[in-house]
Amino acid sequence: MKNFKLKRSVLTFSAIGIAFITLSWGIFGHEHINNAAVMALPKPMQTFFYNHLDFITQESTVPDLRKYTLRDKAENPRHFMDLENFGDVESIPLPFEEAKKKYDEKFLADNGILPWYIQEVMTKLTKAMKDKRKTEILFLAADLAHYIGDANMPLHTSANHDGQLTNQKGIHSMFESRIPEMFGKNYNYYTGEAKYIENVEKATWDMLKDSHNQVEPLLLIDRKLRATFTPETLYNKDEKGNIAKNKFGDLIYSKEYVTQFHTALNGMVESQMRKAIIATTNFWYTAWVNAGKPDLDGLDSKEMTNRKKKNLKNDLKLWKTGKLFGLESENDF
Repeated sequence: MKNFKLKRSVLTFSAIGIAFITLSWGIFGHEHINNAAVMALPKPMQTFFYNHLDFITQESTVPDLRKYTLRDKAENPRHFMDLENFGDVESIPLPFEEAKKKYDEKFLADNGILPWYIQEVMTKLTKAMKDKRKTEILFLAADLAHYIGDANMPLHTSANHDGQLTNQKGIHSMFESRIPEMFGKNYNYYTGEAKYIENVEKATWDMLKDSHNQVEPLLLIDRKLRATFTPETLYNKDEKGNIAKNKFGDLIYSKEYVTQFHTALNGMVESQMRKAIIATTNFWYTAWVNAGKPDLDGLDSKEMTNRKKKNLKNDLKLWKTGKLFGLESENDF
């Protein structure tokens, strides 16, 4: 664990390059979700997670690094699930072993395995906690939070993931990256304390279905609103007067449009981030309970814990007002 500070710097630097890639909440979203989820943990495990708050927060984008920077082919389907392509959602096998019998490998690679992978990481995290493997606990907890965050981003559950099927391209990054970066500092991140999940499998699928229910409403809101804009006001322009694009080819919507879209969504982005926080802290807590409630405090030195006690107390007070220390001021638009 001595090399965590160096690792964080390298990974965070790399993450800057993927902040605007679609299929991710972006740095702002994932970091706020992970940070708030730590604050929502109960005392018996909160101290350990808070001791490593920086790591848990900044490692939140590592799965995206594996996908985009390391080009890990196995990583891509872990971030989404095109539910429409699976047919009736009630006919989808809940256990992954049964799903692999019904769908071939290519189908799953093309259409996503997000809910099944959440459960796989959950199983690994539970075992790591039971065995008190400190490094694995931290890495797996951060990874699990990332996939849970993705599951609470509606467009991660749809084949129309970037509005490409309905002439709404660019909506993905606008919803999950641009909006949180512009308005997220005013969101309320206080969600109350973690609760135990009786049925992890059911909770996972309920989470995915709930997100998918938001897909059509958000696309409809966008279609209606963009009809009131002209191409000149809908997008930013580059120095030559052409519609601006980022380095990934995504159209860059104007600040005015993003602002009106955010207003028209009536709190949907904040709500989905809050759901991700609640689910993340609940899953972490459930893994700890199912592992037998191991003493995680003993994995750190008393000196480290004592050194952070005052900061934890102050940060909890701040969190109960809805804010998070050290994050809200970084993206002042």
